[in-house]
Amino acid sequence: MPHANRFKIAVLVTLGVAFLFSSPLAMGEKYDAEVTAINAKIKAQQDKIAAIQQKQKAYAQLISQKQSEQSSLNNQLDILGNQIDNTQLNLSETSNKIDETELEIQKTTLDLEDASRAIDKQKEHMASLLKLMYRQDQVSTLEILLANDSLSEFLDQAKYLQDTSGEVTKSLDELKDSRTQLVADQQDLQTKNADLATLKQQLEDKKDGLASQQADKQDLLQESKSSEQTYQRLLSEMKREQAAASADIANMERVVREKLAKANKVLNPNTTLKWPVPKNTITTYFHDPNYPFRKSIGEHPAIDIRAPQGSPLHAAADGYVARVKFDGNGTYAYIMIIHGNNLSTVYGHVSAVNVKADEYVTQGEVIGRTGGMPGGIGSGPFTTGPHLHFEVRKNGIPVNPLDYLP
Repeated sequence: MPHANRFKIAVLVTLGVAFLFSSPLAMGEKYDAEVTAINAKIKAQQDKIAAIQQKQKAYAQLISQKQSEQSSLNNQLDILGNQIDNTQLNLSETSNKIDETELEIQKTTLDLEDASRAIDKQKEHMASLLKLMYRQDQVSTLEILLANDSLSEFLDQAKYLQDTSGEVTKSLDELKDSRTQLVADQQDLQTKNADLATLKQQLEDKKDGLASQQADKQDLLQESKSSEQTYQRLLSEMKREQAAASADIANMERVVREKLAKANKVLNPNTTLKWPVPKNTITTYFHDPNYPFRKSIGEHPAIDIRAPQGSPLHAAADGYVARVKFDGNGTYAYIMIIHGNNLSTVYGHVSAVNVKADEYVTQGEVIGRTGGMPGGIGSGPFTTGPHLHFEVRKNGIPVNPLDYLP
């Protein structure tokens, strides 16, 4: 019996020590194989992303080079084509990053499962050690002397058992901390994956917008019968038309504000703008470096918001209509509204109008219909497909509309 007790103690202590000095996240062969396979796939995704990024640099240089060249119809088509190809690369990069993140989530899930198994095993060993220590506390002095060659030998075994229990407890705490960190990592990866999915959708929208612009330029190429001379003439007309519109808008703002002051009409100074069409894809930003006609006619003074042809157009805020430029033909048409706080808004490429100059409109009121369809009413010579050209001006100077929209 004494020898049997010593054998049990030795076995339990050996088991506890063996587990203690093994890796806390020790894995079986199946787990090792799964992790190795996932790591190989992650490496493959990273290599793909690196290759895509190299191509992106080449396209960025090519786009920059084309933008610095003298504007021509074919040049514009080349720029749009390169932008579409570059956007496709961005899509591929994002898709690969999504795949990589999903693989990392799989690996983290496996690590979590393995950590949970390790914690359970440590708990089992801790329970065994505690039972053994409890049994030692119940042993009488006579049994101690019979079970061991000396009291000193028993005390050494008891101390060793207590030290082992302390190490197992420490290891268990470390495993719990590791599992907590893995859970946090998994949540971060899931958030990252959701953000990447949103970015992918935005890139797909951008690609669709660029493809639409490319199709419009192809239509223009066909309209001009591949004549560079015709293209340059249309470009000059566009430049003159835009300059005239800008001068007209600046002049009308001054005139209307003077009239309002003389009539003692005070506009609400707390002007808060709302989207004139449902918040949608912005195809061209304020001072957009990728604006196709930037080199030819200057900076883009507005944002272009994608909107189906003929969509209801709403006043962004309360104010007085200062100008309605609408001839019912293909020339550029727009509506201008004066607001408080020295702000004004301009709505370009309109295909229909519901207001006239000097009318007071309220925020959200339908003031017309959107346009932009190439060759359509109010579109002007160059358009990039159905959209709203939306300007915000502060003291007559164009400012970024996104700084004033919710």
